[in-house]
Amino acid sequence: MELLCPDKWTDYELIDSGNFEKLERFGKYITIRPEPQAVWDKKLSSAEWEKTAHVKFISKSSSSGTWKKLKTMPDQWIIEYKSADLILKFRLGLTSFKHVGIFPEQSVNWKYIYHAVKKMKMPQPRALNLFAYTGGASLAAKRAGADVVHVDSIKQVVTWSKENMDLNRLSNIRWIVEDAMTFVKREIKRGNTYHCIILDPPAFGHGPSGESWKLERDINGMIKNVLALLDEKEHFFIINTYSLGFSALILENLLKENIPATSKLSIGELYLQAKTGTKLPLGVFGRFCNIKN
Repeated sequence: MELLCPDKWTDYELIDSGNFEKLERFGKYITIRPEPQAVWDKKLSSAEWEKTAHVKFISKSSSSGTWKKLKTMPDQWIIEYKSADLILKFRLGLTSFKHVGIFPEQSVNWKYIYHAVKKMKMPQPRALNLFAYTGGASLAAKRAGADVVHVDSIKQVVTWSKENMDLNRLSNIRWIVEDAMTFVKREIKRGNTYHCIILDPPAFGHGPSGESWKLERDINGMIKNVLALLDEKEHFFIINTYSLGFSALILENLLKENIPATSKLSIGELYLQAKTGTKLPLGVFGRFCNIKN
């Protein structure tokens, strides 16, 4: 099993974590947010956290809350991800569901997607991003030259993704506001295929027409359906899951049963390294590819 941590980047830093919270810097601004995986003690004192942070999320329920500003800062701002080959910009914002519009650990996958698309012999590989959120993976694929279809069930999040596309001076991503399973089944009937598929399902959720999603119940069927859309000759596939108790071995079992024999499978865990030394686990991933070099 692989353990993957993003390279350091200027506009993001995990400063500390513990006592079910994390202290992070996004550009100029430092946030305190809930983090159910951080079951250990903080390295820094609570007083140091409060003194350092610009804003703290106060939970009102398991899925929503409000932000308490500790210092002056805007409700929206822009940060940049920059590696040797890939530069992406993101508009961030303080949302009522504790997120700010980016999952920094996913930068590991952005790099993988960018380089995998670049290696493909197809002049414009077709990429499908499901449960696509604000579009980091979509932007990476598009920047590499893919023809991208971006699917998410929340209209406001898709609008946010479009803003990120414009911010990066990209164009012609196809936006779909729909339940992911519904879209995938329709694509199977149409006979469509994709060279690149990214799947980032939540633990639970609802489609725009009230469709229900539960990871443990639906992931087996989703993987089988999604793999029916993969181009046989040249492809890569990425799945991420962030759900307490969802083991990497579950993904390994699911994917081993279904992937093409010619594909190379990698299973592992994503984490962020805090400045204070702790490693914060942030989900498991599975990848496989069949790309002719």
